[in-house]
Amino acid sequence: MPHPVVAPDDLDYRHQGSRIHVAHHQRGADATAIGQLATQVPSFLVSLGVVAAVSFAMFGTVLGWLALLAWLASGALVFHRPTELLFARRVLKLRAPLAEERARLEPIWREVTARAGIEGDTYELMIENSTELNASAAAGHVVSVTTYALNRIPSSNLAAVLAHELGHHTGGHAWAGLLGYWYSLPGRIAWALTRWVVRIALAVSQVFSFLATGLLILFMGMVVVAGFLVAWYITIPLVVAPYLLAYAGRQGELRADQAAAALGFAPELTQVLHHFQAEEDAAKAYAAAQGKRLKEPGGLAKLLSSHPDNYTRLRALEPYLRPAR
Repeated sequence: MPHPVVAPDDLDYRHQGSRIHVAHHQRGADATAIGQLATQVPSFLVSLGVVAAVSFAMFGTVLGWLALLAWLASGALVFHRPTELLFARRVLKLRAPLAEERARLEPIWREVTARAGIEGDTYELMIENSTELNASAAAGHVVSVTTYALNRIPSSNLAAVLAHELGHHTGGHAWAGLLGYWYSLPGRIAWALTRWVVRIALAVSQVFSFLATGLLILFMGMVVVAGFLVAWYITIPLVVAPYLLAYAGRQGELRADQAAAALGFAPELTQVLHHFQAEEDAAKAYAAAQGKRLKEPGGLAKLLSSHPDNYTRLRALEPYLRPAR
């Protein structure tokens, strides 16, 4: 069985064998994390209503309150290490590093966390089997890298990628995003069921007559308008929330880039971003050679993107590349 290709180890290990000064402030919630949580409040209120209605209908008053309180308390599982690892393995399909993977990954991670003054053992390193250059800050204490990133890019670039993900964790982006998603999940499920029921109702009404279909559409339209008029303080934020969450995501990426740059990884992170842009340009060139054209996202689609484009991120890193005066 052939061994995987291992990229060169060109990282400047500034803290190898030396004492590490641990910062007093290990992690928190920056403006992006707080913005993510604030944007999810309307979704949380809808989910609260859904869970309350289902709980009281199924279990009565006393047990219904217990079920509702249990759901409210369930958000603490985001910070429960065994639950995080189970989520990472089962849902995100991550795995623990093999011995040779750990031997390459851990020294790089120690250097990154040492520069930041962060206790590296606070986080769990995991692997995603993928041919793409990527990494993620998952759950509350998980940092994952793809097998491509681990084996194919120089260790200095891998350190920059890890420093970016560490910035997500120390800024609170990872746990805030997961917590917001968890508490919005009942509302999302209810909305998906509602759309399914509407599609079934429209299909059934078409069997009888176009008039019945028209009346049903009119009725549903009146319900939607009534919702906007009666509970505008919830419905309008729900409509705007995806755009605000996407904006918070883009800001979070830029903040994580800044965190990596502050640790001295701006040149290496720039190389990674140029790699991403080269892949995009190659995909466009290949499509053009085949007489096809890749679909470019429109204005609204760009507003729903959780990542800035590569050139925006490169421009934001330029101040960190200028020589100090």
